[in-house]
Amino acid sequence: MRNRYITRCNSFETKEVPRQLPAWLDCHRKPVSMILRLYAMLIFCWDVLIILVQLFLTLLRSVFHLVRPPKAKSLSGEVAAVVGSSRGVGYDLAIQLATLGVKVACVDVNATENELLVKKIRSCSGVANAYACDVTNKAEVNRTVAAIENNFGTISMLFHCCNVPSARSLVTEPPPIEFTLNVGVVSHFLLLEAILPKMKKASRGHVVFLTSVAGVSGLKHQMPLAVSQFAVQGLYESTLEELRIEKCQHTIHTTLVHIYPFIITDHCLNDIRLRISSAFGRIKSDEAARRIIAGVRRNELEISIPKYLLYVSHLLRLLPRRATLLLRELIDTGLDL
Repeated sequence: MRNRYITRCNSFETKEVPRQLPAWLDCHRKPVSMILRLYAMLIFCWDVLIILVQLFLTLLRSVFHLVRPPKAKSLSGEVAAVVGSSRGVGYDLAIQLATLGVKVACVDVNATENELLVKKIRSCSGVANAYACDVTNKAEVNRTVAAIENNFGTISMLFHCCNVPSARSLVTEPPPIEFTLNVGVVSHFLLLEAILPKMKKASRGHVVFLTSVAGVSGLKHQMPLAVSQFAVQGLYESTLEELRIEKCQHTIHTTLVHIYPFIITDHCLNDIRLRISSAFGRIKSDEAARRIIAGVRRNELEISIPKYLLYVSHLLRLLPRRATLLLRELIDTGLDL
């Protein structure tokens, strides 16, 4: 028993003795470590230099494109699904896309207005079909996408125009919270789930997310709508990052469109008045659609209607929070009835 105890003690003491490296290796440990650190530092500095050069070239290119916009790509032969096509900007997008030779799938829950739109497009020699679909229902979305592919082929362009507020929608009673979030957020996921994988497989496509100023600063008495618009911006950023990671950002393009709610159309009553209306003016939905299509044809990542307000909103984010609140008090782009 005593011998066993002594053996255990000896083995314990043996484990505590650190293992010594050979003398020839131990004396070279520090120089080798220093060389590895120096190599890692050089690699890091090289990567930073490459990023700075690319950043400078990108900024230079952006400034150049402000003066001389890039050549617009042809949309002839594309298959575009315009979701929320029966009214507002979606209505005018469908008509103008058809005039550019795009096969337009008009998707809307309002079947009657949608059919009238398709008749109008066909009367002008355009190619279009109407599809009645509740975009908050996954089964209906999949059925509609399959029907579009049956008629026109793989969808190469997606315009999601649902839940973008019009002037009239800002002064009417807001819809239920669940309905607002389903139409404004969940429908995006369902459509992307049905369409984006096929775009990746075909190595071509363009997804256009339409959102309003509510996704930048919020809207008075419209919290669910504002939250849904913020979510669309987050979804856009996530989609852009996913495409970058999968090396698809050069074949599948994305565009985020900020539409300010004082756009007026022939389909919506003009019930909104600005505090300083002369500073902003009015833009009709057909003109807004024209500007959106022009940006999409140049593969712009972000578009604002009006254009200059995109830069104003980015500038405001650099200011202290209290300063931006003071500016909003001055401009007051919310309701002023």
